[in-house]
Amino acid sequence: MSESSFQDDVLTELGDDKLTEIAGLLGTDTSGARDTVAATVGAMTGDLQQKADADDDDGNEVRQAFAEVSQAPLEGVATLGGGLGGLLSGGMMAGVLAKVSKPVANAVSKKTGIPAPTIARVIEMLIPVLLAVFAKRAAGKAGGAGAGAPSAAGSESPIPSPGAVPGAAPGAAGAAPGAGGGLGDLLGQILGGGKK
Repeated sequence: MSESSFQDDVLTELGDDKLTEIAGLLGTDTSGARDTVAATVGAMTGDLQQKADADDDDGNEVRQAFAEVSQAPLEGVATLGGGLGGLLSGGMMAGVLAKVSKPVANAVSKKTGIPAPTIARVIEMLIPVLLAVFAKRAAGKAGGAGAGAPSAAGSESPIPSPGAVPGAAPGAAGAAPGAGGGLGDLLGQILGGGKK
């Protein structure tokens, strides 16, 4: 119960109505839609984790997007979940998710046999839900890691914790879950659910 997976959180946030809408889009029942959503979310989070671990421009962009998400709940949690307001407040993360949507749609299409354009439409429906789940997980993390720290950390770096050093090897950040709220810890919580 305390260790829900990211896919479970997305399905919960999605709700029965949206799941039924996705089932209609896919031409299946809610069980089939649930399986497709889980596969799609798994592929997206896997791609995000892989990019976050890379020491290149894509990796920097993904790490910055996660750092931004970790600050969002502290600055305006009320804007999330408000339809378009939730999507707009997704900022950089919304762009990162949109960027990975095409390769993910192609990968999920190969695995499931569902046409890639259909999977792409499912991903479009999932992006605001993913943003909401990221924000909720980051808010849960921030609640236990000193909520006032990000704004005092300095405006130059979007990294919320002095323990997460910009320019450090990405693998090092991910390998330090006890760093007191560093970016690697946040990535692990947001993407990994209860994995240890």
